Amino acid sequence: MVVGVIAGTIFICVLAGAGLSPKATAVGYQPTQPVPFSHAVHAGKLGLDCRYCHTTVESAAFAALPATQTCMNCHTSILPGSEPLAPVRDSWQSGNPIEWVKVHNLPGYAYFNHAAHVTHGVSCVSCHGRIDRMDVVRQEQPLSMSWCLDCHREPEKHLRPKDQVTNLAWSPLDHPLARERGTTGLAEAQLLVGRAMKEQYQIRSVGYLTACSTCHR
Repeated sequence: MVVGVIAGTIFICVLAGAGLSPKATAVGYQPTQPVPFSHAVHAGKLGLDCRYCHTTVESAAFAALPATQTCMNCHTSILPGSEPLAPVRDSWQSGNPIEWVKVHNLPGYAYFNHAAHVTHGVSCVSCHGRIDRMDVVRQEQPLSMSWCLDCHREPEKHLRPKDQVTNLAWSPLDHPLARERGTTGLAEAQLLVGRAMKEQYQIRSVGYLTACSTCHR
C-alpha cells in the first residue's frame, strides 16, 4: 500500500513536471540555436515556402528539420564564407547533423500529427504564429490541452483553403466567399470560409475531435 502511494506520487510529479515544463507550455520560449537562422529573412523577405525545409509536413506526423544539404543548396554560393554559417559548413564536411534545439515540445503522452492538420486546412500560423516575421523562433501558443480542445471544438475558426496553408499572410477577407457576401469583418469572414472548408474537407465531428483517444493513444 505504502509503495503504491509513493509510486503514484512520483508518477504524478513526473507527469505534472513534463506537462508544465516551459518547453511544453510557456509562451515566449525562445532557445538559442547553434546557427542564427532567421525565418524573417528566409520565409519572410525571400519568400521560401515552409515545405522547402520542412519536407514531411504534409505526409508525416513530424515536420522534418532540413538536412544540411538543404542549407548548402544555397549557401555554397551565397555567403560561403560567413562566420555564423561555419557550423553549417562543418556539418556538411563532417556529415554530422546540426543539433537544432526543438522549440515546440509536446508531452510524450500527447499525439499530434502535422499531416492530419495541414492537409485539412489548418495553417502553420495557427500554432506557430507569424514565423515569417521571427528572426529567432519562439513559442507563440501555450500548446496546452485546453488550447488544443478550443480549436477541436470550433475548427471553423482556423480552417482555410489547402493551397493557402503555408501562406502565413493569407486573410479570409481575400476569399471569394467573403467577397461575394461583401463581408468586411475578419472574424465573420473566417467563420464563413471556415464552415465551407469544414464541409469540403469533411472534418470529423466534435465528438471525435474531443475524444480522449484522439490525442492520447
